[in-house]
Amino acid sequence: MDDIGSRIAHHGWVTWHILKTILLGQMLSLFICGTAVTSQYLAEQYQVNTPMLQSFINYFLLLLVYTTILAFRTDGDSLLQILKQRWWKYLFLGLADVEANYTIVKAYQYTTLTSVQLLDCFGIPVLMALSWFILRARYRLIHFIAVAVCLLGVGTMVGADILAGRQDSEGSDVVIGDVLVLLGASLYAISNVSEEYIVKNLSRVEFLGMVGLFGTIISGLQLAIVEHRDIMRIQWNWKIALLFAVFALCMFGLYSFMPVVIKVTSATSVNLGILTADLYSLFFGLFLFYYKFSGLYILSFVIIMVGFVLYCSTPTRTAEPTAVPQLRSTGLDNAGLKLEENDSQTPAVTVQFTREESVVVSTD
Repeated sequence: MDDIGSRIAHHGWVTWHILKTILLGQMLSLFICGTAVTSQYLAEQYQVNTPMLQSFINYFLLLLVYTTILAFRTDGDSLLQILKQRWWKYLFLGLADVEANYTIVKAYQYTTLTSVQLLDCFGIPVLMALSWFILRARYRLIHFIAVAVCLLGVGTMVGADILAGRQDSEGSDVVIGDVLVLLGASLYAISNVSEEYIVKNLSRVEFLGMVGLFGTIISGLQLAIVEHRDIMRIQWNWKIALLFAVFALCMFGLYSFMPVVIKVTSATSVNLGILTADLYSLFFGLFLFYYKFSGLYILSFVIIMVGFVLYCSTPTRTAEPTAVPQLRSTGLDNAGLKLEENDSQTPAVTVQFTREESVVVSTD
């Protein structure tokens, strides 16, 4: 009876975990939908195309909130300690994140919506490969099947776009646009894997605070170089200001909550979940931009969700490093760490491990 009860409890936990993952993933999709709809409304109704300005506002909000928290944090590494130890890593991460946002938006000027939607999925296999080597994630056959099902759903969505007549533009230079999409998808994968490593090994506040700091600097410089004329041409009114504010809040919400979701799942799982963001944008577009509806949109949503649930139904495992000996006793691990921390204050300490995992400690 105890065994049956434990199985039922485990099954219930798995079901709740999958449901929670789905809900969190769709919340992120709605944030992305908000950024897409407001950007499109700005472009179509007011001829405002300033993706770098919009990104800058988001990074500046992250700076104001999370970098400030880091500056006054008493537990863990302070802002100055983080900058001294890892500033160049966060500089690279900030650059990858800023340029990922910029290249994807820029690609729409050169290639078609179909190419962007399809090639953007290139980031998922890149993300899985990086997770394999950097995070030591190990996948089962069902995970690859689930990814294939999700990509089939994206293909169905693109087919629905074509049948609904959303492919009006042929693009001015398709090759440049496609290269930009592939570059942006790869940079997103780098940013997401780095985010997963940081939030699971360091802290969410550190990730957001440092991305906010370096993202503000990099996007601010790029903004001054490539968008200053576009900004000067904006005819500001309360509607445009409101659209900018909604975009900024959605983007800030996306950045703030994504580390929470990644910590309980994985970067790959999150990226599969947010494939539905384009569909939410399409549903809003039915009313705002008078898109034609197709039943294939519903079908593509169902296919993507089935693939997402399949992926979440079986957890990935993490490969254990073989070079480092593993101790069964937590107390011995803590003792070893304590000896290492106090090495400069105590006599030389020698720790020897026998085959029976006993510890022999001697001091000189």
